[in-house]
Amino acid sequence: MASLQGKTLFISGASRGIGKAIAVRAAADGANIVIAAKTAEPHPRLPGTIYSAAEEIEKAGGKALPLVVDIRFPDQVEAAVAKAVETFGGLDILVNNASAISLTGTLQTSLKRYDLMHQVNARGTFLCSKVCIPHLLKAENPHILNISPPLNMHAKWFQNHVAYTSAKYGMSLCVLGMAAEFKGQGLAVNALWPRTAIATAAVMNLLGGKEAYSRCRKPAIMADAAHVVLTSDAKATTGNFFIDDEVLRGAGVEDLSVYADVPDEKLMPDFFVD
Repeated sequence: MASLQGKTLFISGASRGIGKAIAVRAAADGANIVIAAKTAEPHPRLPGTIYSAAEEIEKAGGKALPLVVDIRFPDQVEAAVAKAVETFGGLDILVNNASAISLTGTLQTSLKRYDLMHQVNARGTFLCSKVCIPHLLKAENPHILNISPPLNMHAKWFQNHVAYTSAKYGMSLCVLGMAAEFKGQGLAVNALWPRTAIATAAVMNLLGGKEAYSRCRKPAIMADAAHVVLTSDAKATTGNFFIDDEVLRGAGVEDLSVYADVPDEKLMPDFFVD
């Protein structure tokens, strides 16, 4: 099986949820993980900090570099990338996972919330990519993976939360453009998105609480799918909008029931996938 041993991953928003799951899965191979996230102190509604994530990564077998980073600010991203390169000697992989969400209609969305989503999702992804790419181009098999949806241009995915959708699609547009821009230089740029809702704090706090949580898959399905993508040949795997279960089935995984948070519950579809 392909491995991420010795690879260095810069993961935004890796203190919890999908980002942390991807980090821990890579750490099991012996990877180096740069945890670039804001949470240094425990949050009353959001479990996990960069330091608790670092403990899990080290326990899993990897090396962790927890850094307080708000990806809205170029100086913080630049300093974090410089520290990562200084610590581990370079970068192999960037995972743009950090995201802000507000499932509100046009009249209910404040400009402050609109700006936050676009600054974190679209602009933050562009910024992290821009700062990391010069280092990634020196790597043997470089990848950028954005946790963002396929560009499904149906009105139903916009009508109830146009601000959020446009911010997430900004991440996906980075995939579309950067994959073509850097294909000739061997840098893979792909997106990964779940078919079903994933058991994260966002679901618990925003999408229905415990009842919705029981109809989710575990973050491990995204972590395992990301591992498949990130161990693939960068020159042959770029410009794709991957769906987690399709990636795993393509890799020979037949039983996906192990990823259900509650066995036999009817799974809740995620957004943006018909």
